[in-house]
Amino acid sequence: MSNKIFVDACFGKETPYTPVWMMRQAGRYLPEYMKVRAEAGNFLNLCHDPKKAAEVTLQPLDIVGVDAAILFSDILVIPDEMGMDLEFIKGEGPKFNDPITCEADIDRLIGGDEAASKLTYVFDTIKLLRTQLDERGDNKALIGFTGAPWTLATYMIEGQGTKTYNICKKMMYSNPKLLHKILAKVTEVVKLYMEKQIESGIDVVQIFDSWAAAIEPSKYDEFSWKYMVEISDYLKSKYPHIPIIMFPKGIPAFLDKVYGNFDVFGVDWSTPIALAKEKLGDKYVLQGNMEPTRLYSQEMTTEAVQDIQDVMGTSRHIFNLGHGILPDVPVANAIHFVKECQRVSKK
Repeated sequence: MSNKIFVDACFGKETPYTPVWMMRQAGRYLPEYMKVRAEAGNFLNLCHDPKKAAEVTLQPLDIVGVDAAILFSDILVIPDEMGMDLEFIKGEGPKFNDPITCEADIDRLIGGDEAASKLTYVFDTIKLLRTQLDERGDNKALIGFTGAPWTLATYMIEGQGTKTYNICKKMMYSNPKLLHKILAKVTEVVKLYMEKQIESGIDVVQIFDSWAAAIEPSKYDEFSWKYMVEISDYLKSKYPHIPIIMFPKGIPAFLDKVYGNFDVFGVDWSTPIALAKEKLGDKYVLQGNMEPTRLYSQEMTTEAVQDIQDVMGTSRHIFNLGHGILPDVPVANAIHFVKECQRVSKK
C-alpha cells in the first residue's frame, strides 16, 4: 500500500472511502486563483512561473478538500516549446499563428529530448510542489498530465480550437502519412516530457484526449488511441509504480475497442457509468463521471453522486466530473460535491 489514498485507488486497492478530484479544479471558479492569475498578468505567464503555478495547484486541496492535486499547466506548452508561435487571446483562447500545413512545417519543429527539456518551468513547478506536499504531510497525490497526440495535433494543424476539425480531417483522409508524421513527432516529445514529470516528483499521469469524439470509430485507434498506448507502454516499462489514467472524451460507441497497459479509464459524462463498468470495469479502475453542470445545484449533485455510487460500489472507482468544472460554479457547490463523494463512499 502507498501512503496516498488516491494512488491506492488507481491500483484498485482498498481505501477508506472513494477519493475525489475535479478536472480544472485549479481554475477560474476560485477567487483565490483569479487573484494569482491577475498578479501573473496572463495565463501563459502563470504557467511559466513555478511559484505561482504551485500556489494555484494547491488551492483546491485547502479550499475544496479534494484528494489529489493536479499540476497547473496547459497541454499546449508542448507545441509551444516545439517551436510554434502560441498566444492566448482574451475571450478567444489559444491560437497558433503558424499552423502546420506541410512536411517542411513539421521538419522545422524541435523534437524529442530537445523539446521536452525546454519545459523546465513545468519540472520546477513539480519539484516545488513535491517539497510542499511532503512538508504538509497530508498524503495528497500529485497528478501530472499531457494532452494526447491527436488533441495536440488538432490545435497545431487548425491553429486554434475548432468545432468541425475539417483541416485535420482533410489531412486524415487525403494525406494520412503527413498526419502520422505529426503524431509520431508529438508522441516522442510527450513520452520524454511525461518521463521528466515523473522524475520531478508526480505520483500519477493523466493523458487527456479532449477531442477523441472528433474521429470516427473505425479510425480512432489508428490516429489517436495507438499513440496514447505507445506513451503508456513507454512509461509503464520504466515506472510501473506510477498509475496512468487515460481520458478520451466522448467515445461511448467504442468502449469495447479500448485496450492497453494503463490503470484507470476516465469516463466522460456522455458515457453511462454502468456501460463503462460492464465493458471495462474488470480491466481498469474507472474515474468519473458526473455531468459538470449538475454543480449548479447541490440537490442535483447529491442525486448524481448517489447514482454513481449505486453503480460503482466502494471499489475500483475514483469520483470525478465527466469533464472540467465551469468558471461560474459556486465554490460552496464544489465543496458540497467533494463532501458528498466522501460521505456516500465511506466504509
